[in-house]
Amino acid sequence: MSTDTGSRQGFASSISALATRAGDAVRHWPWWLQVSALYVAARLVSAGIFVAAARHQGTNPWFPAKPDYWNFINIWDARWYGEVISNGYPAVLPVDAAGNVQENAWAFYPLFPFLGGALSALTGIAPAAALALIAMLSGLMAALVLYSLFRHRVPHSTAMWAVAFFATFPVSAILQVPYAEPLTILLLGAALLLVVRRQYYLAMPVVLLMSLSRPVGVPFAAMVGVLFICRLVQRGRGEQDSQVHSRRELGALAGLTALSGAAALIWPAAAWSATGDIEAYTKTETVWRGHDLVPFKPWFDTGIQLFGPVLGVVAPFAFTGLFALMLFSPPVLKLGVELRLWCACYMGYLLLFLHPQTSTFRMLLPLFPLALAAAVLSRSKAYRGTVILMFIILQIVWIVWLWAWAQLPGGGDYPP
Repeated sequence: MSTDTGSRQGFASSISALATRAGDAVRHWPWWLQVSALYVAARLVSAGIFVAAARHQGTNPWFPAKPDYWNFINIWDARWYGEVISNGYPAVLPVDAAGNVQENAWAFYPLFPFLGGALSALTGIAPAAALALIAMLSGLMAALVLYSLFRHRVPHSTAMWAVAFFATFPVSAILQVPYAEPLTILLLGAALLLVVRRQYYLAMPVVLLMSLSRPVGVPFAAMVGVLFICRLVQRGRGEQDSQVHSRRELGALAGLTALSGAAALIWPAAAWSATGDIEAYTKTETVWRGHDLVPFKPWFDTGIQLFGPVLGVVAPFAFTGLFALMLFSPPVLKLGVELRLWCACYMGYLLLFLHPQTSTFRMLLPLFPLALAAAVLSRSKAYRGTVILMFIILQIVWIVWLWAWAQLPGGGDYPP
């Protein structure tokens, strides 16, 4: 009996020693290799969840039941990006018998399908494979950029935990499917990094590309606009600290603000030019919500639907108030002015224009600076490990509930 106990203890000690040596070895890797290994491991976990969910996928609109991994990740909006590569954008908006605009490709920004089509043409691989490859590489590069951004505020270890939170976030599986999110996060992270470094001129082409990947140009323009006003006021007051901008920096920031605002209008203007309808883009975007765009109203409608006529009206105000309070909490203050402004402007944009639904979870990913705040909140390994575990569990929920297709009893489905 004592021999068995001693053997088990010896085995446990050996495992612990191996884990310690492995940890020490990883800590001596260059930062980019550490980030890459962490990110790839997170994506392999997501791939395993996708494979397991696919085995339970029944009849669906795209392929036979129990699809393989590659078929399973090429559904939902991935098919729209493939449509853009194959047929481009319609010159005439499709309408039903009543004249209502129907779902069409103008809702999907052009940079991601353009890169997918170019890679497919150059290599001969299928467009779906090209899109998946671009998404996966973009996600990896985004993790490296976000680490560099986080390192401006915190030491290496905390920045790594923040990247781990980002890589395992409940909707992080979207970073390895043929969606534009990975590319947008890469460009957004790079733009924020350049703004933090005050390299405003270098940020301009990045912002231009970002505004052609997904509709994040408006909140970004708002963020740099407010930042410009703040820096202008600081200089006008004659403040003497590291945040005060020179005239040259103020001029560059003003230029970035102007370019960001113009870039946010490029895609709606392109839809107008191609179709002859000035509302072509907004009409297309609102098809999926089933009614015209009325700022703020969808949040109250959804609140009333979920919580009743009294709490439903109060809920959006309560959420907004809690989010505003969070922006002034010590961990979020650690982010710095630029990242806090981005979170505030992006959430304001969602409150103003978004129709809250199941896709809302995916649209929270650009709030990735809050992953750094979560890592700063506590240095406890138990806390940080619990966050990772809960994120992975919620990732299972997200994939099984939203990515795997199931028709609702009254028709329709829950889009991811």
